[in-house]
Amino acid sequence: MAEKDDKLRESRKVKIEFYRPDDFKQVYSIGAIGGHSPYDFRIGFYNDSPRAFGEQPDSHVIERRVETEVILTPLAALELSRWLNQHIQDYENMFGPISKMQPASEKPKAKPSKDSSEIQGYI
Repeated sequence: MAEKDDKLRESRKVKIEFYRPDDFKQVYSIGAIGGHSPYDFRIGFYNDSPRAFGEQPDSHVIERRVETEVILTPLAALELSRWLNQHIQDYENMFGPISKMQPASEKPKAKPSKDSSEIQGYI
């Protein structure tokens, strides 16, 4: 009976092969923005570019360019969260704690968004 179970397990193995299509591209990102609906999670990855505006040299605007967006099912978002947490833990075990850019006490308080989107965080 055990031999039959082993043969059944062997016949159920799945091999996954990864490949990158010719139009594959990597995107470097300094941050992410997104949200969720009852159906999916959306994560937009962005980069910032400072630029001056107006006549005053101390007036600046940050151009935030969303480079790409990933849409995930709730289950895929949960699996991504677990995968990312495990890799952050592995990273910190190898290199030490990831430092914060600003202490929590210095971070500006988030203001409510004036976005007219009915679904939180959609871009």
